[in-house]
Amino acid sequence: MTFENALVLAIVVLAVILFISEKIRVDVVAILILVVLILTGLVTPEEAFSGFASPAVITVIAVFIVSGGLTISGVADRIGELILRVAGDNQVRMTLLIMLGVGVMSAFMNNIGAVAILLPAVMSVSRKTGISPSKMLIPLAWASLMGGNMTLIGTPPNILASSIIASYGDLEPFSFFDFLPMGIVILAAGIAYMLLIGRRLLPDRTPGGKPADRFPVKEYLSELQVQAGSPLVDQTIKGADLEAKYGLNVIHVHMCCRDMETVASITDHRLEPGDELTVQASVESILAATNQLGLEPASDRSVQPWEVERDGRDFELAEIMLAPRSRLNGKTLRELDFRDRYGLNVLAIRHQGVTQFTRLGEITLGYGDVILVEGDLERLDKLRVEPDFLFLEMPSPEIRRVQKAPIALAVLLGTLIVITAGWLNVAAAMFTAALLMVLTGTLTMDEAYGAIEWKSVFLIACMLPLGLAMETSGTAQFIADQIILSIGSWGVMAVLVGIYIMTGLLTEVMSNAAATVLAVPIAIDAALSLGANPYSFVIAVVIAASTSFLTPVGHQANVLVFGPGGYRFADYTKVGIWLNVLLLIVVM
Repeated sequence: MTFENALVLAIVVLAVILFISEKIRVDVVAILILVVLILTGLVTPEEAFSGFASPAVITVIAVFIVSGGLTISGVADRIGELILRVAGDNQVRMTLLIMLGVGVMSAFMNNIGAVAILLPAVMSVSRKTGISPSKMLIPLAWASLMGGNMTLIGTPPNILASSIIASYGDLEPFSFFDFLPMGIVILAAGIAYMLLIGRRLLPDRTPGGKPADRFPVKEYLSELQVQAGSPLVDQTIKGADLEAKYGLNVIHVHMCCRDMETVASITDHRLEPGDELTVQASVESILAATNQLGLEPASDRSVQPWEVERDGRDFELAEIMLAPRSRLNGKTLRELDFRDRYGLNVLAIRHQGVTQFTRLGEITLGYGDVILVEGDLERLDKLRVEPDFLFLEMPSPEIRRVQKAPIALAVLLGTLIVITAGWLNVAAAMFTAALLMVLTGTLTMDEAYGAIEWKSVFLIACMLPLGLAMETSGTAQFIADQIILSIGSWGVMAVLVGIYIMTGLLTEVMSNAAATVLAVPIAIDAALSLGANPYSFVIAVVIAASTSFLTPVGHQANVLVFGPGGYRFADYTKVGIWLNVLLLIVVM
């Protein structure tokens, strides 16, 4: 082992440790690795920043924008509606069509976006049929990962693998549909597994039906009346800070001076004797508050936290979650000043698989958390257009540019024809498609920028030089030689199995893009040393990089369905391990 090999290996180990620890954001880790590569002289500054001009990065950016156009124009929504209309209320047929639909969608658009679009549709069907969302959402997420293997643009690992293999000089990059035969086989195997075995292993944990059925909020509600002499008199709810000090989440205030009319803005109303508060809290918190704050149970009022018509206004429940690229990740409701900003009451949060009803303002929100909100229709409609939130119900056509749907579809189909005919390479064709989405008014330039997941872009651009350093320093060849020395005597297939398993384990603890950058150079060098087909090895690696089935944190698609499905960490492992074994056998 040379000094350069040891240095590159040390950087690889550092990257893996930082990715696993999650103490630092993945894109910051990638930037850190890039800087270390420059400072150690393993790559020149020109080589270090070449990732930002790489066709792979340009293609990824363009795919995000085109996906945004398909979403904003409502094309993807209509596909989702068609799938679920054909499926009816038969669970097996529904699972089959959901997996087929999201798999095909993921072949041509970002897989996280495909899941985010179909998630509300699946939840809507769950409400109508009573089928538990936990029976349908893991198949939705996993089919998006498998479907991405069908085309060059389906998932970042495919784009990266093609870019890396082209850097070897005497190897041609992949064409658009080179992945299709194996992609079809993988998706078919995954669907067969879920229909025959996986669906029986999935939990039936979260009930279908309305939000009120999934969140037993009423058990935690109470009506309390403000008594004369209470320290709350002439105070606002915000000023009294009842949740932080006493654990009382005030849902409604009913004014005694106006025949118990519901207050429109809770935070601005100054309490008076006789006012009644609908509060959500534990029994202990309610008892403590009644003793200290001069509150008495209002036994003559029935507790109805969401009345369809109250004082001439419509109140509704809605389930929302943070959108995949939400800026609010890692913040609490208190930090967001949620009630003042949006005028909605939060009744419950399903956080890390546990439904919580109290101290909601102190919970740090994360991707996959489901928030149960209540408010009037006008405020809910305003929240629907907020890019930071995703409603777990189908969006109304009014918030989509449905008149642009034929244009968006024509741009996508035209791009596929251009690529297939070989008139433009993939990066140029996709970048042109992204431009056409803007020029035709399908989405604005600001929306195009917003559709790009910049964290992924920086991750890919900064990790590509690490793959280059592994190749030019001979580290990839060194690791490949060690694998061959260890298991090469068992044959080429054993080496392929070893690299596949290594990649599959890496993708559970880091992004699939990072795992691809590390594994593809090793796979190519191992194949060339064994006289095997490097393309077979590379395709095996990119499929392994998309098998994030063992944990909910292995891929954002898994995180996205974690809360709505009411899943636990072990649910993924119990169902996913056998799918991993099946796909390993199929790939070999």
